[in-house]
Amino acid sequence: MDGLLIDSEPIWREVEREVFGKLGIDLTDEKGKETMGLRVDHVVEFWYHTKPWSGPNCKDVENEIYEKVIATVRQKGVARKGVKEVLEFVKGKGVKMAIASSSSMSLITAVLQHLQIEKYFEAVYSAEFEEYGKPHPAVYLTTAKMLDVPVKNCIAFEDSFNGLLAAKAARMKCVCVPDESLVGSQKLGIADVVLFSLSDFNEEIWKKIEN
Repeated sequence: MDGLLIDSEPIWREVEREVFGKLGIDLTDEKGKETMGLRVDHVVEFWYHTKPWSGPNCKDVENEIYEKVIATVRQKGVARKGVKEVLEFVKGKGVKMAIASSSSMSLITAVLQHLQIEKYFEAVYSAEFEEYGKPHPAVYLTTAKMLDVPVKNCIAFEDSFNGLLAAKAARMKCVCVPDESLVGSQKLGIADVVLFSLSDFNEEIWKKIEN
């Protein structure tokens, strides 16, 4: 969802720079790439172990990040190019759709409401309910069960390398629409299809991956 359906990565970077900056961590864009696609609690734990701070505990920092991101999404969140077109395309194929996100349910709900796309999804699930977040495949495995669809018949759409790893570990096919910072990376070679934008998804690509 983050960075795929909504252009939220700049929002995450802005909020994380602000919150971690107050804790004495200079979070550059380059450093931020290290935790892209991870659950927020894992992001906070990563930076705490890298450079421990005194004051607020990790849970408080996690909550502050989520509150600021949700507020910013509701204020100025913008759908990525091609989102509505892809959702309508897949809906037209009669295929079940779901959200399987590393983000919290509160943020997922905020995004779906803000973009007005709740009607497209038969299931919405967050990795916050799993012991492990992406790149572990748990969130994808559980979501497939919720849809009652075998994982081998699922196609995941991802924008981060950690998300791509999770999808492939779940034995799903994966269409990767990478964040700008990952464009051209050889790591994306494990994806079944790599697109510059969701708007590039079409009938030809569908036929390539549906079998």
